[in-house]
Amino acid sequence: MAEKVDILKHASREDQYKNLLPQIKALLEAETDTIANFANVSAVLKEAFGFLWVGFYIVKREQLVLGPFQGRIACTRINYGKGVCGTAWKENRTIIVADVNTFAGHIACDSESRSEIVVPIRKQGEVIAVLDVDSEIENYFTEIDAKHLEEIASFLEA
Repeated sequence: MAEKVDILKHASREDQYKNLLPQIKALLEAETDTIANFANVSAVLKEAFGFLWVGFYIVKREQLVLGPFQGRIACTRINYGKGVCGTAWKENRTIIVADVNTFAGHIACDSESRSEIVVPIRKQGEVIAVLDVDSEIENYFTEIDAKHLEEIASFLEA
């Protein structure tokens, strides 16, 4: 697949995801390197949706370590069970936070972030990384995002 993705700028979010999913899947099937795939997924999502920040944290020992991302400088390490990312890792589930200021223990890597969604990436059921997406708009993420970001995560799972 060419390193170009067709993005529907003026479509509904649901239609944007439906358009992107087969393209992302094809892009990932052509590459076996996890870091390269994380990099391309974060780039596609940032370009398509204009999220404030999108990227990956990779499980290394008992911490999440910053991986490929698009956006401003980010927190480098997050402890197990801490913040939205660490909680999604610990609970092995997608977490949507409508207002980050109401999430107990939220880690403010970017003061402009108002809402967040974190999706686990698994290998044989164990979390190996998380996909973290932030928006500067409060209450931005919905079950539509969760459904489609979980599908993208499934493309990355081994």
